[in-house]
Amino acid sequence: MGIEKHEEKEYAQNVQSVYAAALKAVETLDGKVATNSPEGLQFEAKFPKTILKNTLGERTHLTCVVRPQGETSQVVVDAYPLDALERKLMFGARKGVTQTVVTWFMAHLEHHLAKAG
Repeated sequence: MGIEKHEEKEYAQNVQSVYAAALKAVETLDGKVATNSPEGLQFEAKFPKTILKNTLGERTHLTCVVRPQGETSQVVVDAYPLDALERKLMFGARKGVTQTVVTWFMAHLEHHLAKAG
């Protein structure tokens, strides 16, 4: 089991709604958007060691791309742990931290979609 995580999920809402909900999810989870391409419907975000008063032990880098799939939208998330200098952590990552961030991100994205819609 690698330290990098990949997740894809489809949503019934349009790409703009899903993209906006994804950005709100980053904000809710104390993350910072590092790069943002609204026209490409993608962004990169960095999350701190402590999210929602839970200390996870390491920082996390997450990329999110929203793609149109006919009437629905697909969210593609890739994430990996970061070291103290915000470089990709190649070894020594704590088990489950990156997966926890991805799980929380998707849950918050879905929460914001439900509120919007």
